[in-house]
Amino acid sequence: MGFLSNIFRGRDAPANRTSGSAYSFFMGGSTSGKRVNERTAMQMTAVYSCVRILSEAVASLPLQFYRYNADSGKEKAVDHPLYFLLHDEPNPEMTSFVFRETLMTHLLLWGNAYSQIIRNARGEIIALYPLMPDRMEVNRDQDGQIYYEYYLSSDDAHTMKGTSVRLQEQDVLHIPGLGFDGLVGYSPIAMAKNAIGMAIACEEYGAKFFANGAAPSGVLEHPGTIKDPSRVRESWQATFGGSANANKVAVLEEGMKYTPISISPNEAQFLETRKFQIDEIARIFRVPPHMVGDLEKSSFSNIEQQSLEFVKYTLDPWVARWEQAMVRALLTPEEKKKYFFKFNVDGLLRGDYQSRMAGYVTARQKGWMSANDIRELENLDRIPAEAGGDLYLINGNMTKLEDAGIFAADGGSTSDDAVPEQKKGQPPDEGGQQNKKYGGMR
Repeated sequence: MGFLSNIFRGRDAPANRTSGSAYSFFMGGSTSGKRVNERTAMQMTAVYSCVRILSEAVASLPLQFYRYNADSGKEKAVDHPLYFLLHDEPNPEMTSFVFRETLMTHLLLWGNAYSQIIRNARGEIIALYPLMPDRMEVNRDQDGQIYYEYYLSSDDAHTMKGTSVRLQEQDVLHIPGLGFDGLVGYSPIAMAKNAIGMAIACEEYGAKFFANGAAPSGVLEHPGTIKDPSRVRESWQATFGGSANANKVAVLEEGMKYTPISISPNEAQFLETRKFQIDEIARIFRVPPHMVGDLEKSSFSNIEQQSLEFVKYTLDPWVARWEQAMVRALLTPEEKKKYFFKFNVDGLLRGDYQSRMAGYVTARQKGWMSANDIRELENLDRIPAEAGGDLYLINGNMTKLEDAGIFAADGGSTSDDAVPEQKKGQPPDEGGQQNKKYGGMR
């Protein structure tokens, strides 16, 4: 009957366990024979470099907390407690940079980032503490509600060994990565363990090759019978093995002969394989190869475009995950209508000095940026409003198409006689030469 009950169970009824919370079994042995987990993977320079690039990029982005204005604009909500927590100090032990760097590292290695939300008696959030993803399970109770089971260790509290803590959904900031059920993300390391395992095997092969004196293995042949082969092998290894004994001249007695049996690294395309694995790991994390030190296909003409694509196609999806997860977990239903989080990636999208200045000229002359708007982007002090720092200006020669040629009708005269009768006594046209609201540029 139990088998039949599973068949006829409602498809939409939530199970008592999320499908992605047991992803840890994907870690472990790979087809190359090397064990791959988050710690062995981080020993690979390419993995370490990609994780560091992404985690430091997200941590260094300015994280702002805004509120909507009555005029549909926005302003920084510096008086809200969450502004200080996320912008400066999430908890007494961490800065905002370290906190975000730690959570982003968890996302890249385990596919999930968890942080415990600490509230005071009034329900206000007063601290955020990171939690280790490898000790967290996401389950459902009998009512279908999600809860988090966190297993403690002696590193957390020496008096609570082997115990677990159940946290409700509102007590955890959970940022999931790519997953199958939308609730729990899968580890990129676990999903690509075969590629990373091959890279580990190639690196270990190269290390052993140089540890053996950069000489291939071979066979010692003797015309007679050797009473103690192991002793001869150990003597040979002690005398000629290792990089310290490289280039030593071997003297063979009693007709012994050394015959190498291994192919050389060049014949095995060892260097090409290692290089390909670096590109493969960069592909896993969607990091441009030039950012991990591979400049073979980079040039002055395309490296800036690759950097812009890194922001657009790599950072933006991660930033969106962060912003939406924080809104969902840290704001009340009423606050969600008034506040929002925003990572500022404009600094990473800025071009060179000449390109920025050309863009500012266009924005200034078209009237959609003031001098203070530009100076704020360049991290310069504001010009006082009475000195014209907040004026939005447009070129004086801009006018409507139907009014073109009005001032040329009387030899360029700007007197009232050259203006049609219906124009006399009327205020200047919007965007016209005498637009007082924007004060025309000359």
